[in-house]
Amino acid sequence: MITLIPDNQRRTLDELGDRLDLEVGDVTAKRSAYWLMLLLSATIAVAGVISDSTATVIGAMIVAPLSTPILGIGLGIVTGRAGAVGRSILYVLVSAIAVVALGALIAQLLPNPTNVLTNSQVTGRTSPTLMDLLAAIATGFAGSIAIARRDVGDVLPGVAIAISLVPPLGVVGVCLGSGAPSLAAGALVLFLSNMLALVTACTMVLMLAGYARDAAETPGTVRRTRAYLAIAAASVVVAVPMVLNSLSSLWASQVRDATEQWLSGTPSAEVGTVTVQSDTVLVDVTSPADLPPIDDLQASVDEIVPWNPAVVVQHTVGQRVEGDG
Repeated sequence: MITLIPDNQRRTLDELGDRLDLEVGDVTAKRSAYWLMLLLSATIAVAGVISDSTATVIGAMIVAPLSTPILGIGLGIVTGRAGAVGRSILYVLVSAIAVVALGALIAQLLPNPTNVLTNSQVTGRTSPTLMDLLAAIATGFAGSIAIARRDVGDVLPGVAIAISLVPPLGVVGVCLGSGAPSLAAGALVLFLSNMLALVTACTMVLMLAGYARDAAETPGTVRRTRAYLAIAAASVVVAVPMVLNSLSSLWASQVRDATEQWLSGTPSAEVGTVTVQSDTVLVDVTSPADLPPIDDLQASVDEIVPWNPAVVVQHTVGQRVEGDG
């Protein structure tokens, strides 16, 4: 039988508090290390986003200390310590503002900031789906178990890479600085979903591990039910756009298939980007020949997307040129 946290590997409540509460123990050293690492992580993340460097962004994920106060929220909820919850939330809020501000500032120094908006580091973080949420929840469980067990601490760098906290905030700042608030909102949803997944997983793991029982006699506790309801409500709010993004991705894939079938009789025609928006479906098509009647494609799209958006085909006239090899 798999044991969540064996007794001989279980950290004490005081040990967890010392690791996750930045206002306990050597506060001066903790604050110094936290803000220094956060600033460096934010700088690395923004640089990686702007240069479209996955390796650089991964480096920022490993350096990032932001998971500490987020896990601290979960610990504070489980132990009923309102002060710890409030302090951790304040750290997360100020940290998020600092990273976003840095990203927006650096974006202002670019000769053409709008060019950044099309690279993979930005586009990969501005339309989160339910798969991103599922990955965040699983990662949150891994991180919470690792923080509570003495024998699996080596997995924390991998957890830091998987949960991705600072890079989405860097993307929010870069997008705001580049004049793209809608893209910034998408990246913010990704950050919030990752944060809520981490808090939820941490709360569940620490409850199952008995830390609430350890803190039962601690004075100054709060009613945990309210905190649980707040987490649930926030999770629903964040999940709504992720559900819509997931459906949009599914519909875009189906529209692509319908478009390829629509173009089956058109020689050398190729389907490019397919984008499902609120009232339109944009389809990029490259073809040296005339296209079939768009009414046929519109009828297919009406069967796929429930609200029957108008189909807009952006036709680029071109031809394929191949060398002699």
